[in-house]
Amino acid sequence: MSRLAVTFEQLAQSGRKALIPFITAGDPHPDFTVSMMHAMVAVGVDVIELGVPFSDPMADGPVIQRASERALAHKMSLKRTLAMVVEFRNTNQHTPVVLMGYLNPIEAMGYEAFANAAQRAEVDGVLTVDLPPEEGLECRELLKARGVDPIFLLAPNSSDERIRMMDNIGSGYIYYVSLKGVTGAGHLNSADVESKLKQIRANTSLPIGIGFGVKDAETARTIGALGDGVVVGSALISKIEANLDNCDRAKHEICELLASMRCALDEGSVK
Repeated sequence: MSRLAVTFEQLAQSGRKALIPFITAGDPHPDFTVSMMHAMVAVGVDVIELGVPFSDPMADGPVIQRASERALAHKMSLKRTLAMVVEFRNTNQHTPVVLMGYLNPIEAMGYEAFANAAQRAEVDGVLTVDLPPEEGLECRELLKARGVDPIFLLAPNSSDERIRMMDNIGSGYIYYVSLKGVTGAGHLNSADVESKLKQIRANTSLPIGIGFGVKDAETARTIGALGDGVVVGSALISKIEANLDNCDRAKHEICELLASMRCALDEGSVK
């Protein structure tokens, strides 16, 4: 059983919801990332999504786009991102790490070489934003053969048929994009999310992580009551961007926000 499967099973058994932060590898500086990952674990996160910097992050809003730009200015790459996971694993063997990014860096490395490298680094899942399931057979099978979960995005307009496809070919969890548009955009409508989650649950047994628009503890509590996990990204990257001259302060503010979300999720959980 994969780390992701174990994590979500343990959370379900205890009536708790996953807190899943996203940060961009190498932002604001490569020295920051691994220590930030450990700090997030210390305040109670369950899964870490680690963004692979890319020059054309089409699904991301301005906040995460700028994070990629800052990381790329420090010569960050897919290989260096994998090396950060290796470093993290030196002292943490239990927290799942999911790489989130775009197809181009994976294609440049080669599907098989990437799958081998992800396995060696003990990456738990890969979410490739611009690789739809209809076109991802080769990469997906290479990852699955190495114990790495391929994770897919579901949109508010996804059909029953598409949800069932994700259930059949994906693993780990499903990432439900709760808003139309790019990361960090708009405001969540919990009634719309609740309605869509009923449709998704009728067509999949995979855990459902909900992201896009989660900005504070109250939103996390509301969304946590609907899905199996809450993904927060832009709100964290904004803390980094506001404190580019003081990484310690950025880390403190990120941990403070995540700790408040952890408390809100646990208060709203079924005991």
